[in-house]
Amino acid sequence: QVQLVESGGGLVQPGGSLRLSCAVSRGIFIFNAVGWYRQAPGKQRELVASITTGGRTNYADSVKGRFTISRDNAKNTLYLQMNSLKPEDTAVYYCNRAQVGYPTVSWGQGTQVTVSS
Repeated sequence: QVQLVESGGGLVQPGGSLRLSCAVSRGIFIFNAVGWYRQAPGKQRELVASITTGGRTNYADSVKGRFTISRDNAKNTLYLQMNSLKPEDTAVYYCNRAQVGYPTVSWGQGTQVTVSS
């Protein structure tokens, strides 16, 4: 079974930056597309960024131009560089499969990102 371990969250002021990491236990290649999701209090989980094995990326409009997703296949790790953070980015961030037509796998514990002054 695949295990996903997210890290790198924290408290940051508006306009600040964070870099999230996601370690994939069985190797990131098992997913044709992986992504970062987030869930804010009282809201549904949403996909904010995804990347395919070929390196094609896609972003939600709310984060486009501020977030950058990347993957290190040798380290089986997915990253999310988040710049110009806003209070509305506050959420628990998760990584998981992001391939259309395929279900997500078991969710990790996520990593909390709080943007506040």
